[in-house]
Amino acid sequence: MTRFFDIVFSFFGILFLSPIFIIIYFLIVFESKGGGFYMQNRVGKQGKDFNLYKFRSMSIGSDKTGLITIGGNDSRITKTGLFIRKYKIDELPQLFNVLNGDMSLVGPRPEVRKYVDLYNAEQLEVLRVRPGITDYASIEYANENEILGSVLNPEKVYIEEIMPAKIQFNMKYIKNKGLGEYFKIIILTLGKIIKK
Repeated sequence: MTRFFDIVFSFFGILFLSPIFIIIYFLIVFESKGGGFYMQNRVGKQGKDFNLYKFRSMSIGSDKTGLITIGGNDSRITKTGLFIRKYKIDELPQLFNVLNGDMSLVGPRPEVRKYVDLYNAEQLEVLRVRPGITDYASIEYANENEILGSVLNPEKVYIEEIMPAKIQFNMKYIKNKGLGEYFKIIILTLGKIIKK
């Protein structure tokens, strides 16, 4: 049943937000060289790779210098990028991922292969479900980039502390998966964004 709502919400979301998509796209390309969209390989349901879409928030080629981003302290992020990241606008193109079935509106955030390869058997359980745009971990760690920006070794902290904690929040959703949780997380996410 959640797939039905994914299709409906993503379709009308894309339709309604298309003028904003165009504005954001041109703001990005006017500020820095390159296209307005960014595509990255992520790991989805059953360990299947897919291309995740975002608005580009960093300079072209920045991902080659590291996968961890550290908010305002990260010189690779553009001024437009800081704004769209703050309000999660950079995630909006993932509505296309939802529409084509790679993702759901709600579910564990999909990781890059590098970090999924570090999962233990229990953590691999998160790959049983379709990944999502938002979940309990996204709400709890909405300031993840700022946390990582305040430590000496962001990748170490991410791998040893943040990633395991986020997976525990993922499991909370998986164990209670259903329409009630689906709408609860969407409402909580919208509330978190509005408060910003």
